[in-house]
Amino acid sequence: MIQCKDCEFCEKGPDGSYRFRCHPFENVKEPECLVKWQLVKLDMMVRAYMSTVAHYKKIAPLQEKMMKAMEREIEEMDEGESWKYGGDDDEADGDADDDELL
Repeated sequence: MIQCKDCEFCEKGPDGSYRFRCHPFENVKEPECLVKWQLVKLDMMVRAYMSTVAHYKKIAPLQEKMMKAMEREIEEMDEGESWKYGGDDDEADGDADDDELL
């Protein structure tokens, strides 16, 4: 099995990191290259996911404050519009009057 560092599709950067120019659908030298390519891509996906989770943790307190403010606004709107629908006491009195008429 050829090592990635010895492959023509591998470049070593000035900071010591490796850059792979191999592509599984174009230029695979050995079957093990596919497994390595999958591991590299899986690692990239995990790093992206961890970055997303860290970002969500940062904005979680802000989201919580926004949700509380929105709930207060909705409750205030409902209280302000309660006159349109009448109170519950009025409906109960109206039902009692209807029973007396029958």
